[in-house]
Amino acid sequence: MDFTPTEEQTAARELAARIFGDLSTHERLTAVGTGSDGELWKALCEAGLPAAVEDIGLLGLVLLLEEQGRTTAQVPFAASCVYGLLAVSAHGSAEQRERLLPGIADGSVVMTGALSDTAVRAGGSGELSGVASVVPWLRDATHVLVADEEHRLWLVRTVDARCEPVELTAPWSAGRLTLDATPAEPLGGVDAYDETYDDMYDDVLATARTAFAGLQAGVCAGSVARAVAYTNTREQFGQPLAAKQGVQLRAADAHMDTEAIRVTAYEAAWRRDEGLDHAAHALTAAWWASEAGHRVVHAGQHLHGGMGADLEHPVHRHFLWGRQLDAYLGCGSELLQELGESIVHGEGEGEGDA
Repeated sequence: MDFTPTEEQTAARELAARIFGDLSTHERLTAVGTGSDGELWKALCEAGLPAAVEDIGLLGLVLLLEEQGRTTAQVPFAASCVYGLLAVSAHGSAEQRERLLPGIADGSVVMTGALSDTAVRAGGSGELSGVASVVPWLRDATHVLVADEEHRLWLVRTVDARCEPVELTAPWSAGRLTLDATPAEPLGGVDAYDETYDDMYDDVLATARTAFAGLQAGVCAGSVARAVAYTNTREQFGQPLAAKQGVQLRAADAHMDTEAIRVTAYEAAWRRDEGLDHAAHALTAAWWASEAGHRVVHAGQHLHGGMGADLEHPVHRHFLWGRQLDAYLGCGSELLQELGESIVHGEGEGEGDA
């Protein structure tokens, strides 16, 4: 396996780093509050970054999401690319791809997903009823990819449903989605659900877990970077805090945890791009993102000492994002159980090169 970025992936990552660095500043994030930054989203779309994901693949998206996570930029980039661009391009019908992909690429169509924490039933005529209690970036979305109780995936327009704001730990513009005989169309068209809907659901879920693990890697990297900068300049008894062995060990552990999240996300993304089995690897990446991510953002806050308790300090955003991502799409114990069951049932067979 080779995780070396291509020229296109490297160029996209450098452009993303520049845009996020210029526009996702502490002052702008403070002004935005818990909502999304419309100006930043417009800049990303005008630069062609959502559109580029179709060419640079899931590994390329993971690289871009790392840059978003470093600055905790409040835009629906991950959701729209995972539940929109990648899901529709991989599983949508020809008509759905032609109708939706151009809008997703230019940002006029914003997608999000309700794959977990849902109680949704599909009627005989393709209408949906039920509730998805927490849907990230729902307030920004024009469409939602909804999984029903049988794991069939449906496209729903938000204007056809009831969407109520919900505040989460992290500022993800979330909402509660209520469906009441709401019109929906199956992802892939009416012929997509003969035998393939479980495979479709599993692929989208694995892709989401991998992408959000990449986002967590960036959140953690940003937290560690802030902690390193702070402890190198903050002095105690005439010495920088970074000179103390305990601080060095805590920062080193956080760095290694961050690297574990990053490399497992890279592997899962690379395998999907190469057409290899990647479900177990996505679970592994998600587990590291949950368990290690929890440790890293706590360490980042603790290494700031009393400043880490300041809710207005930039490092606190990394803490909030890290804790939200810890639970999103399954907490560590749930993911570990799912991974163990897949191994017992032989679903991870042939994947010993991880």
